[in-house]
Amino acid sequence: MKVGVIGSGGREHALCYSLKNSDKIKQIYCFPGNAGTNSLAKNVDIDINDFKKLKDFIIQNEINFVIIGPEKPLVDGITDYLEKFNIKVFGPNKIASQLEGSKIFTKKLCEKYKIPTAKFGIFLNSEKALSFLENCNFPIVIKADGLAAGKGVYISENYTEASKAVNEIFDGKFGKAENLLIEEFLIGEEMSFFIISDGKSYKMFGTAQDHKRVFEGDKGKNTGGMGAYSPSRLETNELNFKIIKKIIEPTLKGLRELDCEYRGFLYAGLMIVNGEPFLIEYNVRMGDPECQTLLPKLKTDFSIIINKYIEQRLHELNIEWYEDRSICIVLCSKGYPDSFKNSVELNLRNLNLKKNQFIFHAGTKIFKNRTLSNGGRVLNVVTRSNDFKSARTDSLKLLNEINWENGFYRKDIGFKVIDQ
Repeated sequence: MKVGVIGSGGREHALCYSLKNSDKIKQIYCFPGNAGTNSLAKNVDIDINDFKKLKDFIIQNEINFVIIGPEKPLVDGITDYLEKFNIKVFGPNKIASQLEGSKIFTKKLCEKYKIPTAKFGIFLNSEKALSFLENCNFPIVIKADGLAAGKGVYISENYTEASKAVNEIFDGKFGKAENLLIEEFLIGEEMSFFIISDGKSYKMFGTAQDHKRVFEGDKGKNTGGMGAYSPSRLETNELNFKIIKKIIEPTLKGLRELDCEYRGFLYAGLMIVNGEPFLIEYNVRMGDPECQTLLPKLKTDFSIIINKYIEQRLHELNIEWYEDRSICIVLCSKGYPDSFKNSVELNLRNLNLKKNQFIFHAGTKIFKNRTLSNGGRVLNVVTRSNDFKSARTDSLKLLNEINWENGFYRKDIGFKVIDQ
């Protein structure tokens, strides 16, 4: 089987790693890939927004199956486009991708199907939003409606912060804004909950906890993710049941009533309040860096999951996992999530990687046989272990060994499950 992976981050490197472990996969192509995928796949330098060029290459090279990593091509309808040419795709269609592409679409779905979520209001201009905020209780959450690479969410402690958020969104910081969401601030603990769905049935695909804030103690600006651990410390059979019955199944039902089968990974970002789950957001793909913490724990051959998915027979499969704990720490370029320098060399030779340690490249590229930085989030250092503390300790040792002078990372990933 030949498989294509679309994307260039740590998630896509982790996907290529899982595919490479299967003897049923004879060739992997990554579009455009990075320095890490280069050792597992054939990197193909095609713009992932150029659907026609992707389609032509897939057909010419007889690629059997394509996995879409990032959200933008999904929201832009890449699945619908490729399927018109009988290309098998892992990822939801354009309608289903509105779960991530439009926060307002998701909120209206929650309202209609009584899915627990924060109370919210939709505002079409800054004047109405600012007028509403004058009488709000703070803190309050303000969200850009569309895709914002994990950065379009503001938690405002007062009116001054809130008015700045509103003005930035309507001034186009995250693209043209026709409206925005203002939500109540829920006090609880976040949890990432994953399923894989073939359109007919679905399976749980693990839990994790992402650390979005740039500084230790979950302080500072939101980022695409500074690290993650899996499983979530909140996970129980009782909570899983509540999430499935109150959130996941009503969402799939709502989409079916729009004549839409959900296919692919679905990632529910949740807030757990006094043991009850509330939906914060949906992502219509595997999270990043949660994917990097989850896939090394997968015991079942990933190609078997793909085949069951293609045949819409996931219900026949028992997905098995290693019982280990997993922690991912992200090595970032200094200055991230603001301005940073690219094309700085990384020396990754002669590293002392243990059996259950993994380095997944994110923002990297190969130039004249050298590995250079090529983004804000550069590497993902992952360790599987019997406990979270040793997993974090070993990841930090490896980061110290890498000793990249242009980088920084959080040393407290997983602090709620380790330090408290």
